[in-house]
Amino acid sequence: MATLSLPCKHSLPSLLSPNNPKVQSSQASLQLPKSSRSQFHGLRISPLPSLAPSSSSVKSSIFAKVNKGQVPPSFTLKDQDGKPVNLSKFKGKPVVVYFYPADETPGCTKQACAFRDSYEKFKKAGAEVVGISGDDSSSHKAFAKKYRLPFTLLSDEGNKVRKEWGVPADLFGTLPGRQTYVLDKKGVVQLIYNNQFQPEKHIDETLKLLQSL
Repeated sequence: MATLSLPCKHSLPSLLSPNNPKVQSSQASLQLPKSSRSQFHGLRISPLPSLAPSSSSVKSSIFAKVNKGQVPPSFTLKDQDGKPVNLSKFKGKPVVVYFYPADETPGCTKQACAFRDSYEKFKKAGAEVVGISGDDSSSHKAFAKKYRLPFTLLSDEGNKVRKEWGVPADLFGTLPGRQTYVLDKKGVVQLIYNNQFQPEKHIDETLKLLQSL
């Protein structure tokens, strides 16, 4: 039977010791890059070039953010009657696009009714009002009928447009954000207002800007 012989200056325990340079090198090659471990502590360190994520994986997890002075991404969504509405429909007049969490919730109902009560002021300013949430068209229709909402509600099922516009979530990402945009006649964003817990203030801020355009 064959036997294993080792040089006299090395014993088997010494070869397997963690202090052995070869073992240390092998262990180091199996360690995760610092970026993977440090993210758990809220600190991001750039990974080694060879270990950087592919551009396709980055694109899938990072969404654009609409800023003041920009033309936001266009969209086509169904309204409360199930009819497709494109953002370009409103070009040539100011438009208030407000994203809200959900139909029939206390804050969203209060906000919608405040827009309703000031709707004549928006019309006087020549502006359209458009509400967007992830609810479907039938939910929007019931919501609009119950509270006599005179403006358009659009269904963003899957929150695709919300993500494309970069609307931030609240409560550690558990609650869809409440954010309002005012676009001028050319479709350029002139105001971005975010206030989750004071929904009526969205109306005051947007009217204030519209009256200055």
